[in-house]
Amino acid sequence: MKIRTNVVKLLVAAGALALAGSAAAQSKGQFTVSLGANQIKPDVTSGAISAPALPNSIGDVGKDTQPVAVITYGLTDNISIETAVGTPYKHKIYGAGAIAAGGELGSVEALPAVALLQYRFFEPNARFRPYVGLGVTYAMFQKETGSFRMTALTNPGGGVATTFKIDDKLTVSGQIGAQFNVNEKWFLNASYIKTKLRTDVHFSTNQTQHMKLDPDSFILSVGYKF
Repeated sequence: MKIRTNVVKLLVAAGALALAGSAAAQSKGQFTVSLGANQIKPDVTSGAISAPALPNSIGDVGKDTQPVAVITYGLTDNISIETAVGTPYKHKIYGAGAIAAGGELGSVEALPAVALLQYRFFEPNARFRPYVGLGVTYAMFQKETGSFRMTALTNPGGGVATTFKIDDKLTVSGQIGAQFNVNEKWFLNASYIKTKLRTDVHFSTNQTQHMKLDPDSFILSVGYKF
């Protein structure tokens, strides 16, 4: 994956430059804001659509990349809190298993709200600072839209288009990342967030489907210290 490769390259490059000198601290009481891109790729394990669907009528969900703003505040020199603000992610939904030939079945917009508590290694004035984080994510889903293929699979001959709703969920997320301080004010940031996410799909045909989405999130950004 291109995003994953770029994250690794950035971390390696930052580590190689870590001995080049020191930079201004990211420390207690300091805000930082970085702007970049976030790719969310669901790691899907799908349950089957309930009867009367064909056995093993499962699904898959595509990835999406959107701009993101990452806001961080230093509680101490080594402990910080972080959140991210962005536009909704539009994910395409595909058939899999017995309905793999069905192609694109619909789409949904996801808007995850995340809050992370982080521990940042090394001194505040280190040029290279890896970190780990743990927190919560509230996954919100909106604009669920089914295609004619979804209707054909769930309500063949019914004459009424199938609609669906995905449950919003509160869950946990883990994070690893690194910051490279370019100079006194500017820095580069790369992070990976893994979220444990299980939810349920409710169709207008009274069928249901359980989905384990467990998305991977890859963020690359450029930031400024205030």
